Amino acid sequence: DVQLVESGGGSVQAGGSLRLSCSFSGAIAGSPFVSWFRQAPGKEREGVAAMYGGGNPMSPLTTYADSVKGRFTISLDIAESKVYLQMNSLKFEDTAMYYCAAGALRWPDALKVDSYQYWGHGTQVTVS
Repeated sequence: DVQLVESGGGSVQAGGSLRLSCSFSGAIAGSPFVSWFRQAPGKEREGVAAMYGGGNPMSPLTTYADSVKGRFTISLDIAESKVYLQMNSLKFEDTAMYYCAAGALRWPDALKVDSYQYWGHGTQVTVS
């Protein structure tokens, strides 16, 4: 079974940076993806960034929500079994619980909540 544990959340001022980490264990058969989602109070969970886990590590296949393009970067360290989300130029509207997710899915569904089988418990990010 796949297990995911997030860390690295916290409070930061607008314009600042944070790096979230997701430690994972287990293997995913088929077309593996790892991703980050977020959920703000009163809002639906939304996809932030996703990466295809089976591609060329020198040119990873990634996708981002329009709201974070150019500010957030997802990366995968297979040797360390970690997925990272580097968040720069943080805005108040980035405040949310951030979740790591993994699963076997198709590329067009990479930022869809229902596509993922495995989830972490989340880490809170607060931007003031």
